[in-house]
Amino acid sequence: MSGEPDAKKSRTDLEDKSTESEEVLKPLPAGWEKRMSRSNNKEYYLNVYTGRSQWDRPTRPAEEDTKLPDKVQCLHILVKHAGSRRPSSWRSENITRSKEDAEKILRGYEKELNSLDKVERKRRFKQIANEFSDCSSAKRNGDLGPFGRNKMQKAFEDASFKLTIDEMSGIVETDSGLHLIYRIA
Repeated sequence: MSGEPDAKKSRTDLEDKSTESEEVLKPLPAGWEKRMSRSNNKEYYLNVYTGRSQWDRPTRPAEEDTKLPDKVQCLHILVKHAGSRRPSSWRSENITRSKEDAEKILRGYEKELNSLDKVERKRRFKQIANEFSDCSSAKRNGDLGPFGRNKMQKAFEDASFKLTIDEMSGIVETDSGLHLIYRIA
């Protein structure tokens, strides 16, 4: 009796492995690519139309997300901190502020901008970006130009594509630092 559950378990394990290997041999449904995660050392699947990824092997063709635009255009204000990927900018050779201080600075900008009407908010956003953003896009009032999917860091891209035109994000964190994003197209 004591061996029976083990026998059943190993039969089930074999069936699961058989099903998994059959799936691996089947080609992926249209619109999907298999990729390897560098952080988890695990395979994942990318929808080539939307740029969205998932861990589970897809069973149906990828669908295009027709509600989302192919490209967006955004302004942004970047405040770097000591933990940023490159803690330097056109404004400062060596950025030493803490992440908390960077967040306080952006919260101040966010509060000011949210108190303004749409027309004035956009004008002031450009002005703040021009004077204070740690990104080289500051010289263009924070304008990044049009960009499509898989061109920016994931958190930045996700926030940008979720915004409607003339909408501003909350604070978005990336390896580059902390951002406020304002979609213009």
